[in-house]
Amino acid sequence: MPHGLTRDPESLPAEPGAYLLAIRLGRARRLAIARLGAPRLAAGLYLYAGSARGPGGIRARVRRHLRRDKRHHWHVDHLVAAGRVVGVWGRPGARECTLVRRLLTVRGVEVPAPGFGSSDCRTCAAHLLSLAADVEIDAVLAAPRGAPALAIIHSVIPVVTLPGL
Repeated sequence: MPHGLTRDPESLPAEPGAYLLAIRLGRARRLAIARLGAPRLAAGLYLYAGSARGPGGIRARVRRHLRRDKRHHWHVDHLVAAGRVVGVWGRPGARECTLVRRLLTVRGVEVPAPGFGSSDCRTCAAHLLSLAADVEIDAVLAAPRGAPALAIIHSVIPVVTLPGL
């Protein structure tokens, strides 16, 4: 198993920071988010950048996103319900806008739905990014265009069914 990679979501830090959810849509979907005009997302892989500043930090926020039995509060809740979370990365102390800016420097990474996940953000077009079919997630998280790697220090690949998922 690669360094820093775990299969246990409980190993994510319980401190504030930012995280990325990799979400795969098996088919095109229109999401019922009226404020965004019910965006239609194509089948494919998406990265959602979020922040976790409350009690329990990154661990608590990601646990909530992975639960199936929840009220749809954030835009990403609609996407998680429509797709499948295939990866989670956490970075204590980081900001989601920093992750988004860095990821947008990679060829094939785009904003698919302006305003998605960024209602309270004044700098980002969205906190949801789509990856072109020929873009490998490992390359995106490595070092875009010669920049330092994202330095994601906690990774989770959910492969087992966890209680409440």
